[in-house]
Amino acid sequence: MVMLLPSEVVGMDIPEEREKDGAPAFQVVVNHEEQYSIWPVGRDVPAGWSGVGVEGDKESCLAHIERVWTDITPLSVRRQLSESAS
Repeated sequence: MVMLLPSEVVGMDIPEEREKDGAPAFQVVVNHEEQYSIWPVGRDVPAGWSGVGVEGDKESCLAHIERVWTDITPLSVRRQLSESAS
């Protein structure tokens, strides 16, 4: 499952020439809860999110997220579950 956050990505205009000339249009970002999303290259990443160093077209960025985000449970919940199991 891929979470497309922050919500500003939805409906955002991505210049077609960036995709046509082979330049990456998106980057993969992650927040403090280890939730992943994509964000347009060249735009400031919203507060609370940071780039992970992966850029490309939308499909390749989403494929990367599918590979690395194997547990969509937020980090704080995983920690709480781990502590209660100890």
